[in-house]
Amino acid sequence: MVSLLPSATEIVAALGLEASLVGRSHECDFPPGVERLPVCTKPKVGGRDSRDIHDSVSTVLQHHISVYDVESELLRELAPTHIVTQVQCDVCAVSLRDVEAAIADWSGLAPPRIVALNPGSLAEVFDDIRRTARALDRDGELVVRTMRAQMDAIAVRAAARDPKPRVAVIEWIEPLMAAGNWMPELVAMAGGINLFGEAGKHSPWMTWEELVAADPDLIVVSPCGFGIADSMRDWHYLEERAEWQSLRAVREGSVVIADGNQYFNRPGPRLVESLEILAEIVEEWRRCAV
Repeated sequence: MVSLLPSATEIVAALGLEASLVGRSHECDFPPGVERLPVCTKPKVGGRDSRDIHDSVSTVLQHHISVYDVESELLRELAPTHIVTQVQCDVCAVSLRDVEAAIADWSGLAPPRIVALNPGSLAEVFDDIRRTARALDRDGELVVRTMRAQMDAIAVRAAARDPKPRVAVIEWIEPLMAAGNWMPELVAMAGGINLFGEAGKHSPWMTWEELVAADPDLIVVSPCGFGIADSMRDWHYLEERAEWQSLRAVREGSVVIADGNQYFNRPGPRLVESLEILAEIVEEWRRCAV
């Protein structure tokens, strides 16, 4: 099987099928060891920072339907029985359309079964785990039950604690984007009050005027695909704004940079760890606020 989505690679591993993987995307890097696998995709975009990347994506999409290339010849050589991809976001990862185009001219080989994931909410993440498991002749309920139990335990503890901070999660720095999809649910489970983005809906663009008007108690900066070093590199886009300096969270030191690449933006088993991180961030805010 080939996984063209980092979260899918983690789901496959959680199902006990990591050894069945024969290929991966250029972004699949967990669990440790998957980097040994052949890389079947590459991006058409690039840039020095979040502004450059945004501009590059916008330019590519003016002329192409995708920001990724799929190595169709390599896929054919690997001859997978299954390919796992996604249909949620054409910018975040290789899409179903990319995969279908890459295998359209195969002949003499049985076509692989394509498993397309489309999580927009926490419930849909669980559904995708079950769907992937069924496609691979496995039972995903144990993985889902374990995740639910761990997350519910965190949520119960967080619900009993006050006060509850008003939280803004920034998913892209320049231009500003708030976190949507499953993130509003995680914020609430962690004991916060989510200010931007709706559960089950795509992450929305956010204006500086909206951020200032909301004046959050706590800001979590976790851009999609960015590690902490990437966000630190782009921090000047926030700091140079007078609006940023006026925010309550900034004045009170309640701004946290989190790893949006390894956590938060990967809708798979490590959403448990993502919730743990959020709950710890909220608890630390609470200790400082009291």
